Amino acid sequence: MANRAKDKLLRQLVMANRIFAQHGVLDAFGHVSVRDPEDPARFVMSRSLAPNLVTEDDLLTFDLQGNELNGDTRRPYGERFIHGGIFEARPDVQVVCHNHSPSIIPFGVTGVPLKPIFHMASLIGTDIPVWDIAQEFGDTDMLVTSVPMGRSLARTLGPRRVALMRGHGSVIAGAAVPEVVMAGIYMEQNAQLQTMAHLLGAGQVRYLSDAEARLMGQRCSEPLTSERAWEAWCIEAGFPNDR
Repeated sequence: MANRAKDKLLRQLVMANRIFAQHGVLDAFGHVSVRDPEDPARFVMSRSLAPNLVTEDDLLTFDLQGNELNGDTRRPYGERFIHGGIFEARPDVQVVCHNHSPSIIPFGVTGVPLKPIFHMASLIGTDIPVWDIAQEFGDTDMLVTSVPMGRSLARTLGPRRVALMRGHGSVIAGAAVPEVVMAGIYMEQNAQLQTMAHLLGAGQVRYLSDAEARLMGQRCSEPLTSERAWEAWCIEAGFPNDR
């Protein structure tokens, strides 16, 4: 039974890469990982590869410091420390996505906070911080390429589901693959809609309240909602339903 559950989780990891790529959350870059259900001090993600090309044969296993554990010599993602840092800091997190979702980038550089303006984006929460790599590490290539950098980002994320990365993208953390995929897809849509709302309303936008976001976020996390969306996205990406 345990092996069957892990096999399903790894299939979902592959699907998440493909679905995110299809929806423009991931392009040729970005990555998704899952905590190893057999050992919480390990995580699994693809070798360095464009997300829309990932298969189960491409998956590697790492410790929380980003060291590959099975002697696989294929090139890993340079920013695997994002995932290790978050898994280390957040025992509740089972899935992490780092992405360059394009419509969110302006919210990390303008001081305008990203907030949910429609109900399906409630999973992103109403308190989304911005991590600025320069504040702690000075001028860099903007990539998270060390354990201290990953831990710094994880501290900014704190207990939340989403944190933006100034001039770079975002991280999304959650308890299940469908939940993280839903948050990522609707975060990108919300950013587009929020930008339009600011233009139409001359900056006067009514966001979801904290209570509205919390209540709808709970509903989006329920299987009735998340599995419905997951099934549709799997089929669109060429996968059978994997409930």
